[in-house]
Amino acid sequence: MEKNKLNGHIAMFSANVIFGLNIPVSRTLMPEILSPYTLTFFRLGGGMLLFWIASVFVKKEHVPAKDLFLLFFASLFGLTLNQLPYFIGLSMTSPIDASIVITMLPILTMILAAMIIKEPITLMKAVGVLVGASGALLLVFNSHTVHVGKSNFLGNMIIFGAVASFAVYLTLFKNLITRYSSITVMKWMFLFGTIVCFPFCYKPLIQTDFALLTTGTYWRIGYMVIFATFLGYLFLPLGQKVLRPTTLSMYNYVQPIVASMVAVAIGIDVFGVEKALSSVLVFAGVYIVTQSKSRAQLEAERAKKQE
Repeated sequence: MEKNKLNGHIAMFSANVIFGLNIPVSRTLMPEILSPYTLTFFRLGGGMLLFWIASVFVKKEHVPAKDLFLLFFASLFGLTLNQLPYFIGLSMTSPIDASIVITMLPILTMILAAMIIKEPITLMKAVGVLVGASGALLLVFNSHTVHVGKSNFLGNMIIFGAVASFAVYLTLFKNLITRYSSITVMKWMFLFGTIVCFPFCYKPLIQTDFALLTTGTYWRIGYMVIFATFLGYLFLPLGQKVLRPTTLSMYNYVQPIVASMVAVAIGIDVFGVEKALSSVLVFAGVYIVTQSKSRAQLEAERAKKQE
C-alpha cells in the first residue's frame, strides 16, 4: 500500500474512533442538559476558534475568492446540514434508530459517487459495503444497553438528511480539499458553518443557564470541542486527499463499534460473540472496498486490452 494511502487510512480510522467516543458523550449532554442547537454551536464555534488559532502557527495559504465560495458550500454540506440536523434528529428519536440510519452513509456515498464523479459500482465494492453494513447493524440490533427515547419518523428522516448531506460533501469536494492543508480548509469551513448556524442557535444559546452546568459537563463539552471536533476534523481531510469517497464513508462503521466498546468498559453493556463478529464484518467490509478497482484502474485495463 502506498505510504500516502496508508496515512489516509490511519487518519480516517483515528477520526472515526474519536467520533465514536463522542457518541456516548453527546448523548449524556443532550437534550436534558443542553439543547441540540446549543451543542451544535459549541462544536462549530469551538472548532472555528481552535482552527483559526492553529492557523497562526502554520504557513499561511492564500485562498482565492472562487475557492472560498466552494469552501462555503463544502461547509454547508459537510458541517451545517450535517451537524445541526443530526443533533436535532437525535433529540427526537431513539439512539438505536439513529445508529441504523447512519449505516446508510456508505451506500449513499457509493451511489452519489457513481452518479456525480462516475466512480464505478463494482461487485467487490457493493459486497464490501453490504458486509460492513451487516456488521454495523448486527451490533446495533444486539446492543444490551438501555436506550432512551422512542422511534420517531420525522427524527429519523432528519438524520437521514444529515447523512445524505455528508455523503454529498465526501463526493463533491475532494479536488478542493487536496489543494490546501487541513487547517486552512477547516478554518474556513468552521467559520462559514458558525456564521450560518448562529441565527438558529442564538436563542437557545442565550437561554442556557451556564451557572447550572457542572464541572463534569464542561469536561464533556471540552472533549467534544477539542477532540471530536478539532482533532477529528484535522484528520478528516488527510483521508479525503488520498482515498475514494466510498472508502472514506466505510470508516463510519467504526463509530458504533467504538461506542459499544465504551459501553462495555463502563459496565452498561456486555461483550459477546455478536460484538466480535460485527467488528470482523466491519473491518472486512472496509478491506473489501479498498481492494475494489477505481475508475482510473478500470479505464487503464480497458486501454491495455485495446492496444
